[in-house]
Amino acid sequence: MSGKFFIKTFGCQMNEYDSDKMADVLHDTRGLSQTESIEEADLVIFNTCSVREKAQEKVFSDLGRVREMKLANPDLMIAVGGCVASQEGERIIARAPYVDVVFGPQTLHRLPGLLEKRRLFGRPQVDISFPEIEKFDHLPPPSVKGATAFVSIMEGCSKYCSFCVVPYTRGEEVSRGFEDVLIEISDLADQGVREVTLLGQNVNAYQGKTEDGDIADFAMLLEYVSDIAGIERIRFTTSHPKEFTQRLIDCYARLPKVVSHLHLPVQSGSDRILAAMKRGYTVLEYKSIVRRLRKARPDLSLSTDLIIGFPGESQADFDATLTLIDEVGFDASFSFIYSPRPGTPAAGLADDTPKAVKLERLQEVQARIEAHALAISQAMVGTRQDILIEGPARKDPDELCGRTENNRVVNFAIGDDPSLVPGRIVEVEITRAYPHSLRGRIADFATEKGAI
Repeated sequence: MSGKFFIKTFGCQMNEYDSDKMADVLHDTRGLSQTESIEEADLVIFNTCSVREKAQEKVFSDLGRVREMKLANPDLMIAVGGCVASQEGERIIARAPYVDVVFGPQTLHRLPGLLEKRRLFGRPQVDISFPEIEKFDHLPPPSVKGATAFVSIMEGCSKYCSFCVVPYTRGEEVSRGFEDVLIEISDLADQGVREVTLLGQNVNAYQGKTEDGDIADFAMLLEYVSDIAGIERIRFTTSHPKEFTQRLIDCYARLPKVVSHLHLPVQSGSDRILAAMKRGYTVLEYKSIVRRLRKARPDLSLSTDLIIGFPGESQADFDATLTLIDEVGFDASFSFIYSPRPGTPAAGLADDTPKAVKLERLQEVQARIEAHALAISQAMVGTRQDILIEGPARKDPDELCGRTENNRVVNFAIGDDPSLVPGRIVEVEITRAYPHSLRGRIADFATEKGAI
């Protein structure tokens, strides 16, 4: 197979990482090149997400549109990967028989072979098995597209929250080998990457086997990544409160390369709802983690996930969520109205809260968190922040953009300094706060480090 491929990615950063790996595999094993235009593609891939109902239906809507392309060009190949593929399997072929290949998150490395089998045998191919961590042994070396990179350190989830489909679509928690992760990050650093984001469904549940047969926990992994020359910043997502150990909290006091930003999903501020969700912790336990984290790193910025309108959520339960938002001072949130996912325990729970009420609650939550975020941004005006330059500003190519440690985008003028290139960390004085970004200028006597 030759030509071009197009990938549309739905959902989380894990899917973004997987899409990058699909691109690497197709380029290295089949010589295909990626295109941003679906009309130019000889192969169209949808890398899907099943966390939210709308995302799942969006996939079938897109498949309906690409069907017209298939009718016009019978040689066009269509593949569906990711969590919807894992969940639906053969049902995707039944609903959309023009799809050529269906593959799961753990079998993306088999995509070239599945495409070849489709051509040889003339029938759709489906592989949604869970071969544990096999895919990482068959992926080409990571390709670098900038100063930042994602690194997947584990797959799957073993928490079985009552609302979540991930354990059924990505399997149980399986960690990559300790040395394998460090080698990948070292290779990225050698290619100019300065910031890595460690990925996993429950990244802090990492239990990687070392070459000596010992087990390295997530705190140990952070310690070793911090020692890799060239890596200046370490982020990770998504973490689970149940396994946020004191050893991990202590990393924020000992490891300055771990950024002052953490995504720690809470889902609800009500103990009753947390129990129904089977989250495994109470609000008090969550707040205790936050208190100890901020003792270790006083300037820590926190973002979270919130599910609004979980079955049985009362006004009192919702009010408890608002109280928690104010007490913690979340910087941002991924908040959305609960939607039942097939096969999950919560899908059968009675739900008598009107949709209009849920929507009002969602809007109130988002407005409150937005107000917290804006207040934090405004408090940063006049401060000096270390910014990792990522590239040209989105709206003005004559300016640069980068991120603060607390994950805010900052746009600033390039000036006359030719050394201001992606991969540098420079000191920028924040001059203005906008709802979703900051404005700044290179500070006098700015510090520069991490030069490539």
